[in-house]
Amino acid sequence: MESNDILISGAGIAGPALAYWLREAGFHVTVVERAPAPRPGGQTVDLRGAGREVISRMGLMERARAVSVEQRGMAMVNASGRFTARMPADGFDGEGMVSEIEILRGDLGQLLYEATLPDVEYLFDDTVTGLSEDDEGVTVTFEKAADRRFTLVVGADGLHSRVRSLAFGPESEFVRPLDLYTAWFTTTEELELDGWFQMYSAPGGLVASARPGRLPGETKAGLSFRSAPLSYDRRDTAAQQGLLERRFAGLGWHVPRLLRAMRTAPDFFFDSMGQVRLDRWFRGRVALVGDAGYCPTPLTGLGTSLGLVGAYVLAGELATAGDHRVAFENHDRIMRPYVQQAQQLPPGGARSYAPGNALAIRLRDLSMRSMTSWPLRSLFGAQFAKAGNIELPDYDHTAAR
Repeated sequence: MESNDILISGAGIAGPALAYWLREAGFHVTVVERAPAPRPGGQTVDLRGAGREVISRMGLMERARAVSVEQRGMAMVNASGRFTARMPADGFDGEGMVSEIEILRGDLGQLLYEATLPDVEYLFDDTVTGLSEDDEGVTVTFEKAADRRFTLVVGADGLHSRVRSLAFGPESEFVRPLDLYTAWFTTTEELELDGWFQMYSAPGGLVASARPGRLPGETKAGLSFRSAPLSYDRRDTAAQQGLLERRFAGLGWHVPRLLRAMRTAPDFFFDSMGQVRLDRWFRGRVALVGDAGYCPTPLTGLGTSLGLVGAYVLAGELATAGDHRVAFENHDRIMRPYVQQAQQLPPGGARSYAPGNALAIRLRDLSMRSMTSWPLRSLFGAQFAKAGNIELPDYDHTAAR
């Protein structure tokens, strides 16, 4: 390549993973992140299939297991807390609804971040505001830092990618909403979970969930609801919490306690769910990786795998192709089949996750109880197996690992 200065926007999962592999290949890498520091905590993500293999090739599997979250599995509960269906963590050989290795998003991000130090430069508390491309590179303007030149720019900045908006066009052209909204937050409320990821559904497409965190006394909570597209201020936390309180008012299980805890949660996050679809994940000297380019939504459980694998492949192709245009094309070609199958939602999609009425809830629970039996076992087994349905290329700079 003509130069080896690469800017990555986003320090979540895909960004640091890409930075790691690019650094291994000899590139000079800068990562810009809007948050003031690596984001701690967060909800659990799955290390599955090829994503797990990427972590192994990075030499981080032992550390990932050390900070993984212990969970007995997933259980559906009714308003009084009685189990109506359950799936143990060892179901489908540890690749089921709750995978063998579940890790907090912040913990995985911290592992990846530390693995890139000290050779990768980070610009925290900043963001990209402009991209001006010419034949030799990209001039990048930042909200706070001075303008800088890079050979390539990669957007690894999530569903609402700023890089994607600047280089490809408005979000509305590429994000397909699922009409599903979710809030995640952490609480120290003492809920009787007995090690299970518990989920309570109520008519109207309402779902409340709670699962053990990694630290003693810590619970990871979620509140989801189905709705036609809503107009809301993504920066107005109080208004978002008010919306949730109105939606979930009067429900049973632990919902009242979760609503109270939500108001003082240090990490409250509310967002819509959607899939990102593009015909190609590059334009000129700008490329996309992870959720910015091909978010599958949390319903698939494959977003982490896509981010890790996409980062590995993009870095490997940039290291071997010698021309960014060839590398970007190869990344698209290798990843496209993997992404397409990963973006196929589980049976029932959002309606199965958040049923609209009591009958649909009972049918969903019946499906879960029957999941390990024929014929549903093969159907759901194929869904869970998608995480491993790609043969990872071997690149020269990874051969010794």
